[in-house]
Amino acid sequence: MKKGMFRDILFLDVETASGVRHYSDLPERLKLLWNKKAQTITKDLSLNREECIQVYDEKAAIYAEFNKIICISVGYLAYDEDEIVLKVKSYFGDNEKEILKEFSSLLNVHYNNLKKYYLCGHNIKEFDCPVICRRMLIHDLELPKLLNLSRKKSWQVRHLIDTLEMWKFGDYKSYISLDLLSAVLNISSPKTNLVGSLVSKVYWEENDIERIKLYCEQDVVTTVSVFLRLVQERKFDYVNFVSK
Repeated sequence: MKKGMFRDILFLDVETASGVRHYSDLPERLKLLWNKKAQTITKDLSLNREECIQVYDEKAAIYAEFNKIICISVGYLAYDEDEIVLKVKSYFGDNEKEILKEFSSLLNVHYNNLKKYYLCGHNIKEFDCPVICRRMLIHDLELPKLLNLSRKKSWQVRHLIDTLEMWKFGDYKSYISLDLLSAVLNISSPKTNLVGSLVSKVYWEENDIERIKLYCEQDVVTTVSVFLRLVQERKFDYVNFVSK
């Protein structure tokens, strides 16, 4: 990828919470379906109700059928000869449908050309893009061109850049978190004292969406820094972060 194309990349990160605060808030049909899901997750067909509730609290935020998107942060690079600036914007709040509509509008208006624009994230192919697409369909929203991924072959989704995949170098058995990857590349992480597994708890129990927004934006910053290292663009080791 040529350096001039970096400006055509939209970096993104998604944060999710469980769809409802408590297992008991699920409709009866979804409770039964979650029980089956919990058994599959744990590989334990003998799970009782209390154990299914515990698995819901720990894992529901991961699965598009049982979660909701509470923040999508995006960033793009703007630079001249001497400075690179990452401009970041977040769509966040309690109204998932509005978050998705605003994000979709961004893609439709500014990133509507599959031959020119790219989406980049860490594990974007396995989590961020699928969860956005599934939640959009659940809300009966039309998918933007860059996210119309159903039944697409690998060569038809070259506009998706996954830093996890870049690091694998063909080793498809491995997984590495963004935190670990940035650490081994000696990239400082601007993370808060929040980790992904606690996002749902912070959302439902502390109602601290601003903290989650900051965490999501900082993931975008780290992703950009990792991407630039992986393409060996050392001139831009430092990324100046501007939140809009």
